[in-house]
Amino acid sequence: MTSWRDRLNRMTGKTRFVVCRLFLHLAGKEVAPLLGVLNQAGRDAIESDGDLQVLGEGLVSICQGLLEYETYWQSAANEGDVFWDEGEAGDYVTELFTDSAQRYGSAPELDDLEQPEDADFALPVTHNLVVMITAAFEGEVPELEVDLANMTAMKAGLKALINLHYGERLRAIQVHFSPARLGDELTADQTLTNFPELVPL
Repeated sequence: MTSWRDRLNRMTGKTRFVVCRLFLHLAGKEVAPLLGVLNQAGRDAIESDGDLQVLGEGLVSICQGLLEYETYWQSAANEGDVFWDEGEAGDYVTELFTDSAQRYGSAPELDDLEQPEDADFALPVTHNLVVMITAAFEGEVPELEVDLANMTAMKAGLKALINLHYGERLRAIQVHFSPARLGDELTADQTLTNFPELVPL
């Protein structure tokens, strides 16, 4: 239901900004290839110096990868808020960025993004992966403004993020993931401790 404040701001022609963050936890040794997709998007983002178009293309690849690995989804969560002031929305994006970056094992060292072709493939493979996506956009997207802690809603939310990129409505994109470094592991206990908001799917 639309609030009185929302209706008033709409009547005065103010732009509505939504900032949201979703968490998706996948489990199983088969999820390791997703780390390649995530790291490639990270490399492209760094090389493009944060170009929003490049970030959006990386987001599409990540969302498509997550949708393909739906079988391995274990738990999820999301949060967000609506703003009528771009500066306040930007402050919230920064707040979420800082929180995501401080989560266990979610801050890769830039040197780790470039792996030699003869990298030691005997490194341990994590059985848990948590992906955190923060996005800011203009307007309304009901699929991202609801509880995403169920399979159907999460699928709709990921597809909505893809559509936001193609509709050129994204204003900020951030992706963090844990573990972010090759050879690091995220145990089940660490997942529970460091991502307490996750709800089983």
